[in-house]
Amino acid sequence: MKILITGGAGFIGSALIRHLRARQLAEVVNVDALTYAGNPESLPGLDADPGYRFEKVDIRDREALERVFREHRPDAVMHLAAESHVDRSILGPAVFVDTNVVGTQNLLEVAREYAASLDDRPDGPGTSPGATGQADPLSPGPAGATPRERFRFHHISTDEVFGDLPPEAAAFTEATPYAPSSPYAASKAASDHLVRAWHRTYGLPVVITNCSNNYGPYQFPEKLIPLMILNALAGKPLPVYGDGGQIRDWLHVEDHAEALWTVLQHGEIGRTYNIGGDAERTNLEVVEAICRTLAELRPAGPAPDDADAADRARAFASEAVSHDDADRANPYRALIQSVTDRPGHDRRYAIDSSRIQHELGWRPAHSFEQGLRETVQWYLDHPEWVARVQSGAYREWMEVNYARRSKATGSR
Repeated sequence: MKILITGGAGFIGSALIRHLRARQLAEVVNVDALTYAGNPESLPGLDADPGYRFEKVDIRDREALERVFREHRPDAVMHLAAESHVDRSILGPAVFVDTNVVGTQNLLEVAREYAASLDDRPDGPGTSPGATGQADPLSPGPAGATPRERFRFHHISTDEVFGDLPPEAAAFTEATPYAPSSPYAASKAASDHLVRAWHRTYGLPVVITNCSNNYGPYQFPEKLIPLMILNALAGKPLPVYGDGGQIRDWLHVEDHAEALWTVLQHGEIGRTYNIGGDAERTNLEVVEAICRTLAELRPAGPAPDDADAADRARAFASEAVSHDDADRANPYRALIQSVTDRPGHDRRYAIDSSRIQHELGWRPAHSFEQGLRETVQWYLDHPEWVARVQSGAYREWMEVNYARRSKATGSR
């Protein structure tokens, strides 16, 4: 089986490719434009893997996509390429519409034309060069299905398309109406609707998944968990939006990769599956858990990059308010700082993943505490990877984003 994966140098895409190739589940063609968050170093050792191919292609380039399909002849597409950071979408929404909407439409059209060209004879010639004519047991579809019937288009999306969830409301299900709040979420909602339309109108065999917040190794450091880990190690402020009470469900990226493979193999055509980690936490709870984990794994404390860091730590230890002993001894905790909340910030997301659990038998393997500890340890063990991804362009973006919110309500 050969899978074309878009966005395979990104955080979730690279985890999926590592999962597939480590287990020899499928050959992979990685299509990625290598924008700021795409990093080939997140795919160590695959350059020499005969089951892996890389194509530096932007999904907005239809001619290049047609060439990739023509040359590699995949059995399935897993579409992860997207602009995905809410703050970036607020500052510059146009690129999110261009990539997430127009790029997805391009890919759907190329995939539709390609699928129509596949053999429609039972157990006819396979899709990839050199195929024997025998159905791949790992390919989707029943035994005896034609290559055209076995083809799948798997669109990977987000729970942010559902919008803000009230504190006491039931978690998002696959039937929850869309109500996106940010330009990013709106662009992903639009892409989901396009995928459904191409299934309903043209018969393209699609499956869709909507996931909760991912975390784990190799995540680009603009996202909450790696940002807090790396800032804490450097003695920099840990910026928490507003009161830090925003609730998210956290899903380990390796559990997500397993879920995606499960849906590709066994998901029902035209059906949507929610994927969550069963781990709702407020942002402040996540940051405090990171501080506690760092205090265990790196008890020497941060290496301050400014004179104020040490002063904050001393002030926190001597505050009149009550802290438990662990907090008082934690040098990272003093770095937490409230910053102005971002516009349209949703207070809560929560995923009901009972459909994929009951119908397909998938469940998350990581508890949040276990997964977070492993993630913190990974960043401690890979300073070279961190240094290379924290380029000048990344540092400039962080300064622009958080400088606008730097009128803090104070450290915690």
